[in-house]
Amino acid sequence: MTSIITGDIVNSQKVNPEIWLPRLKAELSNLGNSPQAWEIYRGDSFQLEIPAPSQSLVIALKIKSALKSIKQMDVRMAIGIGEKSYDAGKITESNGSAFINSGNIFEHIVKDKQKLAVASPSEEFNTEINLLLLFALNIMDNWTINSAEIVNLALKYPEASQTKLGEMLGIKQNAVSNRLKRAYYNDILELLKRYQLLTQRLYADN
Repeated sequence: MTSIITGDIVNSQKVNPEIWLPRLKAELSNLGNSPQAWEIYRGDSFQLEIPAPSQSLVIALKIKSALKSIKQMDVRMAIGIGEKSYDAGKITESNGSAFINSGNIFEHIVKDKQKLAVASPSEEFNTEINLLLLFALNIMDNWTINSAEIVNLALKYPEASQTKLGEMLGIKQNAVSNRLKRAYYNDILELLKRYQLLTQRLYADN
């Protein structure tokens, strides 16, 4: 099994692409080469493959926090879990149930004006994860620039102390602590742990 993230940039017309496009490309470039592993198309849409489904949500949150670190910006993403039955060597031309699930749930969240959802072969999995995400999005969609920035850094350097994170941003440790609390970072970590556990069970059973 694999996972496919289909996404598009929210408010892409309101902010100069020279500001947000390098940030998006930097996040995607950490995941492999384009167009095999990821591709940006139609100017503000993208698709990427995460071969380990258990890592797909944390990667989605890295992308979300990176974009929300820019004023007025956000991103909408649909994670599809399933098979990759056809590899075209270009992600936007490949196919399989993971791609279909991602495309279908993406259409759903666009219609419902939601920013993030997951679709897998298991309805039980989908119901639990998407309910958790509905609650989490009430937090994540309202991250301030400072909150998004500290979450992005903390997710990228999970072993770094608050003091070290503060040094990276040029702020004190207590400021880091306050920003993480306002971002509900510990709650986000609990969500990620639950997601990893359930996805590992999901593809172990298939």
